[in-house]
Amino acid sequence: MGLLAGLFYGYACSVMPGLGRAEDRTLIDAMQQINVAIENPVFFLTFLGAPLLVLWALVIEWQSGSREVLRWIVAALVLYAITFVVTFAFNIPLNDDLDHAGDPARIADLARVRDDFLGPWVAWNIVRTVALAASFGCLVRALFLHARPEVT
Repeated sequence: MGLLAGLFYGYACSVMPGLGRAEDRTLIDAMQQINVAIENPVFFLTFLGAPLLVLWALVIEWQSGSREVLRWIVAALVLYAITFVVTFAFNIPLNDDLDHAGDPARIADLARVRDDFLGPWVAWNIVRTVALAASFGCLVRALFLHARPEVT
């Protein structure tokens, strides 16, 4: 979760503001290339593996019986679910629309393509960044609660 939060945070505070300052054609071309590059085994392993590891932690914690820790793990999964839904309902369709716009050298209205993509994509990326950061925070809290010594 921390890796994903950091990735999306990096987009939110550097990649997208930087591309936002670029010319329309540059932004469109760069994002089309980034969208191709991010579809790789390392990203998919992280994006899909993180919730699987959290589910595994949930099962282990369920067996140990700590309901307080379980609540934090469930909260982390819910927050990840928000990220998953936002990614598939908003960011990926925006990426697909950008890809379907075609070669930036042949797009007649670059400004429209840019405007249709940039604002909504950035807004939804912030939503998923906040959700992932909160998810990571929940997992950190669960870890501290799990690791604290039991009082007898």
